[in-house]
Amino acid sequence: MRIGTVTEIKNHEYRVGLTPESARELVAHGHEVWVQSGAGLGIGASDADYIAAGAVIKADAETIFAAAEMIVKVKEPQAIERAQLRRGQVLYTYLHLAPDPEQTADLVKSGVTAIAYETVTGPGRTLPLLKPMSQVAGRMAIQAGATALEKAHGGRGVLLGGVPGVAPGKVVVIGGGVVGFNAAQMAVGLGADVTILDRDPEVLEKLDNHFEGRASTIYSGKATLAALIADADLVIGAVLIPGAAAPKLVTRDMLSTMRPGAVLVDVAIDQGGCFETSHATTHAEPTYVVDGVVHYCVANMPGGVARTSTYALNNVTLPHALRIANLGWKAALKADAHLAAGLNVHEGKVTYEAVASELGYAYTPVADLLD
Repeated sequence: MRIGTVTEIKNHEYRVGLTPESARELVAHGHEVWVQSGAGLGIGASDADYIAAGAVIKADAETIFAAAEMIVKVKEPQAIERAQLRRGQVLYTYLHLAPDPEQTADLVKSGVTAIAYETVTGPGRTLPLLKPMSQVAGRMAIQAGATALEKAHGGRGVLLGGVPGVAPGKVVVIGGGVVGFNAAQMAVGLGADVTILDRDPEVLEKLDNHFEGRASTIYSGKATLAALIADADLVIGAVLIPGAAAPKLVTRDMLSTMRPGAVLVDVAIDQGGCFETSHATTHAEPTYVVDGVVHYCVANMPGGVARTSTYALNNVTLPHALRIANLGWKAALKADAHLAAGLNVHEGKVTYEAVASELGYAYTPVADLLD
């Protein structure tokens, strides 16, 4: 199979779909890998590194989109890229379709077979292709929040860890999944006063056992959330409903109860955000202020640490890429129900139920396509 990866063109996105090491693995299995010139520079990988791995360098993305049987990316294809996708081609990348009707419409129109990293499953309802970026984003959320809290960046001027004689900053983490756990780890490590909210008793028990009193765990309800938000210096939105739009848990009215200069970091922004006042920002302009509260809503947070993120991502995406390339998409999905859960769009049909429901499309079960 001819597999292509192109330079990511989303604002301040430095990751790349395939590392030179991943390209070498694909080539070793008899596949042809085309890489756009300069695609790996954001992670410190030169064209020469890809050539040494057996890849072919192409000058422009158009050539790759026109000839590749599978496109491997990181972020959702932008409008100019979606216009180049076609029936019979596999797109393998993050998509986050539920809050993005324009992208969904374009993918449906193109006829492409689109497999989304974020809905590929693993044993025990896990999301293994989303997990490494959730780990990165959770850890970065505390770094970003701590910076935004500095007075020079519009924040309250609070040091999360405090100092002897001065109380630490109060951090509220909404959601105890992978993002929330990693954010809490970082905040606890800095010495902050950390509270984690979740609605799953088993998750709360697991977190309580892990942190051994260094972080508080509380069952999430509207009244509890409102009270904690009002007293917080930094709030991390770490809510995930796989494949669906995030629920708006923090309302505009709640902002009026918060301290001026408090910070909200919405890690759920890829799925539309879990704060009512959230809208996507970029690494170039990461924050904005609503009612005195600083909002950090960068939609590709892991792109800021591109090398770490790309290698972590390739560790989990490469095995599936090899399976698709070796067997073809249909046989690969038929052989692996977890990979089949990643199929979101195929030849004009929406094949992920949460996306179909959110955006008003007829839902076609993946199983109907694999007979």
